[in-house]
Amino acid sequence: MTLGSVPLATTDLKIVDGGRKNSTMICAPVMAETVDQMLVQMGKAKQLGADLVEVRIDFLKNFSPRSDLSILIKQAPLPTLITYRPKWEGGEYDGNESQRQDALRLAMELGADFIDIELKVAQEFYNAIGKRPEKVKIIVSSHNYENTPTVEEIGNLVAIIQATGADIVKVATTALEITDNARIFQVLVHSQVPTIAIAMAERGLMSRILSAKYGGFLTFGSIEAGKFSAPGQPTIMDLLDLYNFRQIAADTKVHGVIGKPIGHSKSPHLYNSAFRALGFNGIYLPLLVDSVANFINTYSSPDFVGYSYTIPHKEDGLRCCDEIDPIAKEIGAISCMIRRPTDGKLMGYNVDYLGAIAAIEEALRASNGAPASGSPLAGKLFVVMGAGGAGKALAYGGYEKGARVVVANRTYAKAKELAGKVGGQAITFDELKDFHPEEGMILANTTSVGMKPRIEDSPLPKEALKHYSLVFDAIYTPKWTRLLQEAKECGAIVVFGTEMFINQAFVQVERFTGLPAPKQLMRDVLARNT
Repeated sequence: MTLGSVPLATTDLKIVDGGRKNSTMICAPVMAETVDQMLVQMGKAKQLGADLVEVRIDFLKNFSPRSDLSILIKQAPLPTLITYRPKWEGGEYDGNESQRQDALRLAMELGADFIDIELKVAQEFYNAIGKRPEKVKIIVSSHNYENTPTVEEIGNLVAIIQATGADIVKVATTALEITDNARIFQVLVHSQVPTIAIAMAERGLMSRILSAKYGGFLTFGSIEAGKFSAPGQPTIMDLLDLYNFRQIAADTKVHGVIGKPIGHSKSPHLYNSAFRALGFNGIYLPLLVDSVANFINTYSSPDFVGYSYTIPHKEDGLRCCDEIDPIAKEIGAISCMIRRPTDGKLMGYNVDYLGAIAAIEEALRASNGAPASGSPLAGKLFVVMGAGGAGKALAYGGYEKGARVVVANRTYAKAKELAGKVGGQAITFDELKDFHPEEGMILANTTSVGMKPRIEDSPLPKEALKHYSLVFDAIYTPKWTRLLQEAKECGAIVVFGTEMFINQAFVQVERFTGLPAPKQLMRDVLARNT
């Protein structure tokens, strides 16, 4: 399945602003137990920049249809979408069905802009309407909390929904793989009527953001973090400030960071800020990928142009490249992939070691006044923890600078393989605890031990850290890992993972955009988000 640039569908129902590059609206779900609380939330939604509110009346306690709906619709500061979701469709309402539908018809009479009715009862609902107000538009919805069906099955579902007489089609599925989003995009591309199509859950995030690229009628954004109406829903603030939602167009180029896990990544903050500052028509997403090969094969259009790679996919990424930079080939892992515009070939690079080694050298020079000529790593015993993509990059970088490299890994075979490539020594993690042939060694941790959320973990006991003069941790979330805290307490120089992260980000931004990276801006953004 290939996804390319497609024209955005337009409709007179959408709100179009002169500063926007798309007409996809942001809808804020309003969920509260009282009418007053809902009105407060509506005010917040407008203040944050939402275009309309979805009033989830199934959350109301002691609901009085006529009085409550009259207040909610007439006092709403934004257009209203009234939803009264039953439990059998994932909502909160568990009462009489005819009373539920009566309340929705009443909302139409009272001036609601949109009404959401479930496909299962849509025909029954339509049959009982009679003449409806011209203003109101009916959304007929279908929710699948189990999976995302095939494109053909979703297409058939859309046709069935259209046949009910729906003004707007809504299909919500659950993304079990990130490739499921491609089916949602196909639906949006080929839809003949205004369509809301999203994939729920963390792996479906890109469907919510790229709905603006593929012509979705609206996407949902929560008013507060953690208070969402469906899993995987971003906040309004993230949509507007982090993902530059209003600036996404049909020809926007898609980039992202490929990893698992990925929710902790600060890369979208850095890259999207840089793209905005440079006026570059691109979006950068967190991509929770299970299989790199499946992802690359699915999103093969010219619009999917560049990726950063993080744990655990740096080596799998290399295997998916058409051409590999000699340094990346030597390391055996990539940290950056770019689709060459001339022929669509995927180019692989490794820029991890540049930032990390430079930061370590700078810290060593600052501590002992070493001359700028020559590397202060030369001749040092350089211990690298981990033999994955980042471990290979650091081992290679140390070797290039003349260090004596020791590779420590959970499995000895992988440590030995990497050590052999850099003329070094291989040991296991268990052996590393008592490994101190000399004092003043350099330690670089490239494992995920200590990464958020398991911030209490450390890859090495504090007692072992007293033999090191400098400790570097590739983890940058949190900035002060337990390893670095304990290393400092033992008197070692510490080098933060943020230095490796920011330096390689500069390089990648320039390769993605062809423009000089706004370095100070990116440093400021990283400082605000770590």
